[in-house]
Amino acid sequence: MRSEHIAPTAPLRDAFSQVTFSRWGGSAPDVQVIFVFGDDRTTLRSVGIPAWLWFVIAVVAIGAGVALLIADRSQRASNNRERRRWAALRGWQFAEADQVLPTRWEHGVLAQCNGVTATDVVAGSTFTTDGRRQVYVLDLDVNGKVAAVLVAIRCRRSCPATIELWLPDVPVPQDSGLDLLGPVGSRYAFVTEVAAARTLVTPDLVDATEEIGHDVTVVWLENDWVLAAMHPDDADPARLERLLRDLGDLADLIDPFGTDPNEIDPNEIDGANDVAELVDAEAEPSADRSR
Repeated sequence: MRSEHIAPTAPLRDAFSQVTFSRWGGSAPDVQVIFVFGDDRTTLRSVGIPAWLWFVIAVVAIGAGVALLIADRSQRASNNRERRRWAALRGWQFAEADQVLPTRWEHGVLAQCNGVTATDVVAGSTFTTDGRRQVYVLDLDVNGKVAAVLVAIRCRRSCPATIELWLPDVPVPQDSGLDLLGPVGSRYAFVTEVAAARTLVTPDLVDATEEIGHDVTVVWLENDWVLAAMHPDDADPARLERLLRDLGDLADLIDPFGTDPNEIDPNEIDGANDVAELVDAEAEPSADRSR
């Protein structure tokens, strides 16, 4: 097949009509491209889109972008007010943004994000079965977009291994430096120390993890923190309250509070009573001899 530009001949003018296009108020014949297939020749007519149609398409695209931007800002403002009101009801502190706080952690959803800023930060403490624990709730903002909502509860001691529990349908960071431990309930566990992590993965921990819910993409233990991340659209105050309770139960499981140092051991009390009775018994003969 070959293509060539030739001037229209009389037979072709008889077979095909002359094609002209109006351009900005004038008219001029376009060059016709003739495709030659052996002895058969056909003409491909030019197809044009009016400039005004391109203008309309551009205006519609810009309008749609502006509408999405306004809707996103409106939603974020609504979430900000809701989070602030929730913090006030709980007597917790609220901050618009914090760039340092996310640097406390490296694993979980934070391993997938760069240049993270914490926004709509709530800081306080909550009661668990074992006592009061420090908590944080914050949005992870990446380039002006909220990637996830993070909830963190602090333990009194560090966990011997970092454990990440991911939903099976969520992409896991490939360069996190963690080893696959295996399935833990409906999630998959990735850990830093396999031997140490096995001692923590008990049936009670599996049950506590299952209670957290499948709208939470990842739950992880890092240093002295128990953390979870979920999609921003699901993180209303009622859901955050339930997640805090579930994470509190998990924190109590891996970091149970010990006995009060000021509390006297009952065995010590019994031993002290025995010693007191022995001293009294030895003192009685001495008193008799003195009389």
